[in-house]
Amino acid sequence: MSSFPRDVRIGAVASTLLQHDPTADRLLTDLVPFASPHAADPDLKAFLDRTATLLCDWIGGAAAGQPLPTVWAQPEVAPGPGGADVDALLSDLQSLMDGAFQPSHPGSLAHLDPPPLTASIAADLIAAGLNNNLLAEELSPSLTLLEQQLVRWFCDRLDLPVSAGGALSSGGTLSNLMALVVARDQAASPDGVILCSEDAHVSLTKAMRVMGLQETALMRIPVDANGGLCPEQAERCLQRLQQQGRACLCVVATAGTTVRGAIDPIEALASLCRRFGTWLHVDAAIGGVFALSEDTAHLIPGLDQADSITINPQKLLGITKASSLLLVREAEVLHRVFATGLPYMDEASAGYHGGEIGLQGTRPAEVLKLWFGLRQLGLSGIRMVLTSALERAALFRQHLDHSRIICQPGALHLVAFRPSTSCSGHSSSWTLALRQELMREGFMLSRPMYAGSHHLKAVLGNPHTTDAHIAQLAACINRFEP
Repeated sequence: MSSFPRDVRIGAVASTLLQHDPTADRLLTDLVPFASPHAADPDLKAFLDRTATLLCDWIGGAAAGQPLPTVWAQPEVAPGPGGADVDALLSDLQSLMDGAFQPSHPGSLAHLDPPPLTASIAADLIAAGLNNNLLAEELSPSLTLLEQQLVRWFCDRLDLPVSAGGALSSGGTLSNLMALVVARDQAASPDGVILCSEDAHVSLTKAMRVMGLQETALMRIPVDANGGLCPEQAERCLQRLQQQGRACLCVVATAGTTVRGAIDPIEALASLCRRFGTWLHVDAAIGGVFALSEDTAHLIPGLDQADSITINPQKLLGITKASSLLLVREAEVLHRVFATGLPYMDEASAGYHGGEIGLQGTRPAEVLKLWFGLRQLGLSGIRMVLTSALERAALFRQHLDHSRIICQPGALHLVAFRPSTSCSGHSSSWTLALRQELMREGFMLSRPMYAGSHHLKAVLGNPHTTDAHIAQLAACINRFEP
């Protein structure tokens, strides 16, 4: 059993002040809607019960509607002169829910936004109610320990060494940024070049700007027929940089590109980086979760050889947003790079606070919804979520008429396709018209621009999408004539 590692005693004066004063309590709760700390608050329970009913009805009615709403009433934004009552608040809330994107709809296949796990929804509520702050141990004693233990579990599942560690962050963009900041520190150079594939995520461009690097410092290398970064070209770039006396801060491999779900050759790039003494970061925001199951880990070979890894359980496992982790091969580098000291906090039992291992200071208890969701799934559930997504993607490919449709190769559960004609103008009009037709049929696909042509993309991570839905979707595509 874990306990907060300090002896906390409330003096007589403080104890007296904290004693229940019914009169003061009544006056306060008449003025401000804070739940009582003296007993279970019936108003809070009633509010949560009614709110939960709204949410359950909204999710439960998903299949009867559309993935995207067409009409809804936008509520008043500014607070009124007096506080709104529960009926008014819930009415406004219902209006916003009516206008929200519906990830639970079986035809919601456009992006990496699956329906949420029931346990993750519940944990998100509890995290809000606890209102703990992972900035410092004394503000989140049990949750700080939980985060450390859960990060260790991820490191073990990915076969990282005992020296590995990491931290949760609010999204893959932030995880990637932190990884590149660490890589620059390791290179001991304020300036330099970062190598990645031409299909790497746009968050790397944002990172360049935040780090004060020119966008030209991000060198994008062409991909092969399968969408993976070419190691031979990466090697030539590293040799050229070495000859020019320019530092390479990092090589970024992608495990699951945004359009194709392609995976860079991590093992070859890891070997290359060791030869040149260069940091290897793997942006596995999309594909990293497949390494959590023995049945699918073979899709991401070499992940254990990375110096840092971004992984986003929110993109497939149903963890409510946001849920991202940055894992590093040597945990101490995070503290060395990001620690500033927290003189207004007592010392942490682990030697450092959660606010000293990343860019974020205040952090909500996002670890709770990740931990609770993974516990609900279990290893068997994780495996089923992963393998069923791959099976749906394979089935969808099988149903498509490949004499009329060209699919981009990809190893994961993303399927990007375009018409077989090579005319990009036709591809643009075809994908636009087909996307609109599919929306009328209850299917939402995305329309990315890739390799100079518009594509349609289906992300088959929605567990509510059945074989019948996939057959219907493919039939709509196969018979479409703009």
